Amino acid sequence: MGKRIFSGAILVLVTIAVVVFNRSFPLLLPIVIALISAASVYELAGAAGVSKNLWLTGPSLILAVAVPFLISTPWIGLALFLYTVVLFLVQLRVHADYTFREIGVLYSMTLLIPLALSLAVPLRDEHEKYGIVLVVFCIAVAWVSDAGAFFAGKFLGKHKLCPNISPKKTVEGLLGGFVLNFLFMMLAGVVLEAVYGAEISVSYLSLVLLSIGGSAISVLGDLSFSLIKRGCHIKDFGNVIPGHGGFLDRFDSVIFTTPFVYYLTLFLPAILA
Repeated sequence: MGKRIFSGAILVLVTIAVVVFNRSFPLLLPIVIALISAASVYELAGAAGVSKNLWLTGPSLILAVAVPFLISTPWIGLALFLYTVVLFLVQLRVHADYTFREIGVLYSMTLLIPLALSLAVPLRDEHEKYGIVLVVFCIAVAWVSDAGAFFAGKFLGKHKLCPNISPKKTVEGLLGGFVLNFLFMMLAGVVLEAVYGAEISVSYLSLVLLSIGGSAISVLGDLSFSLIKRGCHIKDFGNVIPGHGGFLDRFDSVIFTTPFVYYLTLFLPAILA
């Protein structure tokens, strides 16, 4: 548990750095997302058994790095199209060694991971004053829910949630994640009102939906990538984050919560300036 807490603290410090330097160095956010996306895609390529083939991993890593910088530009569509063309051309070269199933997994995940995470960039940019707060929510609704589930499951867990997919997950842990997420988002609303005062108006309805929906879709993301690991016969996607595994093991839920926060706050703003 000590390694898990220490690694979690490092990740929180990185998140704080992105917030602190948001105005003075706004490129830090897409840079961090690019690094996480590239590392996650590489881990996925390893799980699929194609990481050693540079013809497959090279274009995939290039796209993963490029998407966070192109997501808000008209060039994003061209980048996705070129990647698709290149990967299918590569398939003609490597089809004797790799099946379409392996290449299809790499292709779909290379699109999903950076595109989902990169929505944090327009989320920040479309809300000039408090956009970075919403970016923090993308991470918080996943990690707070995970922390609540971890501790509730460890000390109270008795009933298995999905034993065939993730044996350690319990119903009590699931409820603990919902409760802690709800409390965190309510506290976040109070803190935001105290910090910004009359400059903003916080929608607690939106925060409630963020907490409940965020917890639910966070668990979906976690279980979905657990299925991928089981299908690939691996325990973790990597070991670069002590106590957590690989980048995908830590950010699998964030891949789902970032689009959720983006679209929910698009239609039901959490903060009104």
